[in-house]
Amino acid sequence: MKRFSLWFCLIALVATVLTGCGSSPSSTDSSSSSTGGTSSNAENSSSSKSPKVAVVLKTLSNPFWVSMKEGIEAEAQKQGVTVDIFAASAEDDLQGQLKLFEDLLNKDYQGIAVAPLSPVNLIPAIVEANKKGIYVVNIDEKIDMNELKNAGGYVYAFVTTDNEKVGAKGAKAIIEKLGAAGGEVAIVEGKAGNASGEARKTGAEKAFTSNPAIKLVASQPADWDRSKALDVTTNLLQRFPNLKAIYCANDTMALGALQAVENAGKGGQVLVVGTDGTPEAVQSVKDGKLFATVAQDPAQIGATSLQKLLEAVKQNVQLTKESEPVFVAVDSNLITK
Repeated sequence: MKRFSLWFCLIALVATVLTGCGSSPSSTDSSSSSTGGTSSNAENSSSSKSPKVAVVLKTLSNPFWVSMKEGIEAEAQKQGVTVDIFAASAEDDLQGQLKLFEDLLNKDYQGIAVAPLSPVNLIPAIVEANKKGIYVVNIDEKIDMNELKNAGGYVYAFVTTDNEKVGAKGAKAIIEKLGAAGGEVAIVEGKAGNASGEARKTGAEKAFTSNPAIKLVASQPADWDRSKALDVTTNLLQRFPNLKAIYCANDTMALGALQAVENAGKGGQVLVVGTDGTPEAVQSVKDGKLFATVAQDPAQIGATSLQKLLEAVKQNVQLTKESEPVFVAVDSNLITK
């Protein structure tokens, strides 16, 4: 009886072990609610994981950057990937954006696309990203490539609007409207030293000064700010009572300039042209207040930036400090009534 019981127990034990070895473990796929799609959990094979990428924008207090964020999100959804989007607290928070970028370098991102607040504020962090093997794509505001190269850094691609052509397009709209009579014009610039703003100013200056009927009487910065643009334009109208038109390097400033024109009782007498094609500016054009806006396509800039970032990660592109960035220009359009 004892022998029978012992054999019975042994047989039962072996059967239990064999059953355990042959069974299939249940999987526990977890999904993330991050922007754009779902991310695989650690149990999935590395080949099936979505690339881990992030985007750092200038700010989300401006409709231009909100539209870019939406374009990035739409492209992420289209490609079935997750992308984390961050932004500086304000367009003058250079150190804050640098700290934000530096924090991301320790979070296992394979690629980071960034719109720097200045041509040089993120150079140290980009060099560190290069050392860690993290791909970087430059959006909109061009990094000072000479300074970056001198620091030993590089980026995979630069995606932007041709801002000099943007400024020229806005100025030419004014020149065409003023016709043979021409007249005095002014430029309201962005923040001094900002590459995008400087390029727009340069494009507008070249267009204005190449026409003998046009006299460029002033070009002053208003730091992308509506209230500052109102003050700058108020002063310009007092100094130059015969001013016929103003080109502004973004729509926020153009709306401030328009307010100054209306306050001076010169609505409809002084043309105001903005840049970016923001919803408020487009509505103002429809209403016959702003004469025009040069509409960039921030959503497409964002989408293209994400495309280039994923391209670099997925293809494991090999880069060195001698590598020249791939340049992608997204076109702009003049919007008039």
